[in-house]
Amino acid sequence: MGDVAKDLTAGTVGGAAQLIVGHPFDTIKVKLQSQPAPLPGQALKYAGAVDAVKQTLSAEGPRGLYKGMGAPLATVAAFNAVLFTVRGQMEGLLRSQPGAPLTVNQQVVAGAGAGVAVSFLACPTELIKCSFCPTCHVLNSSKLQNKNVPGFPSPLRLQAQSALASSDSAVVAVKYGGPMDVTRHVLKSEGGVRGLFKGLVPTMAREIPGNAAMFGVYELLKQSFAGGEDTSQLGRGSLMVAGGLAGASFWVSVYPTDVVKSVIQVDDYKNPKFSGSIDAFRKILASEGIKGLYKGFGPAMARSVPANAACFLAYEVTRSSMG
Repeated sequence: MGDVAKDLTAGTVGGAAQLIVGHPFDTIKVKLQSQPAPLPGQALKYAGAVDAVKQTLSAEGPRGLYKGMGAPLATVAAFNAVLFTVRGQMEGLLRSQPGAPLTVNQQVVAGAGAGVAVSFLACPTELIKCSFCPTCHVLNSSKLQNKNVPGFPSPLRLQAQSALASSDSAVVAVKYGGPMDVTRHVLKSEGGVRGLFKGLVPTMAREIPGNAAMFGVYELLKQSFAGGEDTSQLGRGSLMVAGGLAGASFWVSVYPTDVVKSVIQVDDYKNPKFSGSIDAFRKILASEGIKGLYKGFGPAMARSVPANAACFLAYEVTRSSMG
């Protein structure tokens, strides 16, 4: 079985494991990042991650934590297959001779290359999960008749739309039937195929350095645990620890970029608040300070450790089983 096919298969299995373990955490992260600024005298929809979990379970049950999972389920095979396959091909290009282990710096380069490729899959998938719909219905409320009221956004799709559920019955949220419904809307009303790649620049600014850090840290920890460059005999516990910490390093290195990406993707299509990534960064910093760039950081970190531990372990076990 060729190396490409092995990486495709192992990456698919690793991605499935990551998704099953990590999606509830991701749902909470998106809800926290996407909730609007409150109107004067009102509190935020969610006080924090724990409160978001409680409200989600109360309003939607356990299924609410897996809202929006259809899109990543449909693309998880492609996403992780591309990530690990491109990384594997980069490793082949960087090796001094066939079979030679790579240095940590070489793994950083391989991870960056893989980040370029997966950006083109991550961008439309995440846009479907957490974008705003540009059409909103504001009825029977004089204080909300103006769509330009600060903090009053259009309804969200899938994961994030329930973050905007209001106690004010005047707000009627648009509900989508699923990922395909959202995709059809974007293609029809938000710029066609180009609309699906809204936020590509900040996505690449996240994926390239993030994956460079993740694969570099993963290799560094594996070599540290193994006491050298030969890591083939590491146990599953060591692989899980290395994978979990590597996943955490991804978010530590690029989290503010992810926040910028999220607000760009949920920005109103017809009346955008932000002119671009730099403008979004400046406005978040000006209105909310550094804290605004770390909304949802706790759930993201809580997700990254178990989800990536599962992903890397599943990948390594599957890959080694194929020889």
